[in-house]
Amino acid sequence: MSKMKLTGLILGLIGFTLPLIVSFPGLSLAGHFAMSIFLLAAVFWMFETIPIYSTSILVIFFQVILLSAEGFIDYSAIDYSPLPYTQFIATLADPIIILFLGGFVLADASVKYDFDKSMTRLLLRPFGSRPKFIILGLMLVTAVLSAFMSNTATTAMMITVILPIIARMEPGDPARIGIALSIPFAANIGGIATPIGTPPNAVVIAALNQQGMQVAFSSWMMYALPLAIVMLFIAWQVLLRLYPPAVESVTLDLSGKLKKSKNAIILYATFGLTVLLWVTEGLHGIRSSIVALMPVAVLTLTSVFEKQDIRKLPWEVLWLIAGGIALGISMKETGLAEWMVGAISWDQFGYLMLLAVFGAVALTMSNFLSNTVTASLLIPLAISLVTSGLLDGVAGMLMLGLVIALGSSFAMVLPISTPPNAIAVSTGMVQTKDMISSGLIIGLIGLVLILVLSVIYWPFII
Repeated sequence: MSKMKLTGLILGLIGFTLPLIVSFPGLSLAGHFAMSIFLLAAVFWMFETIPIYSTSILVIFFQVILLSAEGFIDYSAIDYSPLPYTQFIATLADPIIILFLGGFVLADASVKYDFDKSMTRLLLRPFGSRPKFIILGLMLVTAVLSAFMSNTATTAMMITVILPIIARMEPGDPARIGIALSIPFAANIGGIATPIGTPPNAVVIAALNQQGMQVAFSSWMMYALPLAIVMLFIAWQVLLRLYPPAVESVTLDLSGKLKKSKNAIILYATFGLTVLLWVTEGLHGIRSSIVALMPVAVLTLTSVFEKQDIRKLPWEVLWLIAGGIALGISMKETGLAEWMVGAISWDQFGYLMLLAVFGAVALTMSNFLSNTVTASLLIPLAISLVTSGLLDGVAGMLMLGLVIALGSSFAMVLPISTPPNAIAVSTGMVQTKDMISSGLIIGLIGLVLILVLSVIYWPFII
């Protein structure tokens, strides 16, 4: 075992044991167990003490035996209603997992019938053959799509574009890592640009609407779109600095024709219809996870996607995400997440400091929890600060809401931080240490820019 893994094992065991022997005031017994699981998972994920998908499996296992109604702990005399163990296991069939599955099937089928090469020719032709501009092109396309459709669906589709590019590069070229990271980072950044780009935006806007504040689509974009554009350029530069291309150009095969076999045509039609339904979700109202079942059903029923293809899907990534979802459930249901957020005396901070703290908490929490859960937990607290008079009414509420939503979307440090991050891991090009180094830089810069924009926009909304 390497020194890094041994260190992770020791720290993980300490983190797991600490809440079992130390009583934290205001935290329930179930919350202490949830903290043990959280600390163990956080350390193991960061140090890769065991495979990251194994950590997710361990999370679900501990939740079943320590926090579920069928577990070993009797909560009958305690103010906590344990969830059925099926709640934790059911994360393997969570809608986001189904969305992943549909994306993986489309991606693998596209590779099987060379549809990925055709998309590469179409999308990259304007950006030439220089690796740095290829990366920029990939990020621009990903960000634009992600602004109007699911970040996860966008990433799953764009992965099919980068695979042949990576395959044509030398194994030791650092730019292979940069290309693999460019897709999830661009998807995360692009999602902040519109109210429908990512769930945290919708969570915050819905909460503000309940307080009588109507946030127009164009108003959101006036604040968030400039930030997205600037951050996209910064992320591109960070990736080029950390993972500089080893060659001046990459010879890409931009010639060729689409296959015209029956199976290929079925794939094209299914792919096109799936993407169309994903992009127009706001019009027809069919959830993207439901749409994702269509390619799975159609492509398997028509034998376009066969048994051996199903076996090759990256199932470990689905386990990884399921563990992250389960961790979020336990932290929310046991009150641990609320306890962590509420442990700060907010009345001691001024306006800018409050924004900085909320942004930092949102950024930190969403690296370990779903960004949707993070926004859902923080926005009620932000609203309570305004209603209690600690911040100016409408302006304070709006700015805190924006900081929470946008801060939650810059979680790029771990594979479990966002679904796009996890998809990038499935390429086999990215290790956790790569994501930590580049994701931390981009996330911190993003947080600083969010605060700068808050100061700039403050006089226009008060």
